[in-house]
Amino acid sequence: QLVEHWSPKPGVGSSNLSTRAKKEIMSRIVEIWKETTDELVNKVTWPTWEELRSSTTIVVIASILFAVVILLIDRVFGGFMDILYDILRDNNEVSQ
Repeated sequence: QLVEHWSPKPGVGSSNLSTRAKKEIMSRIVEIWKETTDELVNKVTWPTWEELRSSTTIVVIASILFAVVILLIDRVFGGFMDILYDILRDNNEVSQ
């Protein structure tokens, strides 16, 4: 015969974290947050506005050039495929 045993203490044997474990996790999160903030404020070298503007200009120009190259490649291959389909259609009409 199976007998179920219940613990008189609530939470014993459950999957809940203990209060001590929760405090350790929270203190670790706070420590990580403080270290991250210190790193960003005191140790990171941020670009000047002039450097940022220059880099942004380079990225915008490179993106536009890349888009134009992709457009040209697409048009060339599209034209090639149109010519190929016209040739195949003409050959198919002749053979019928």
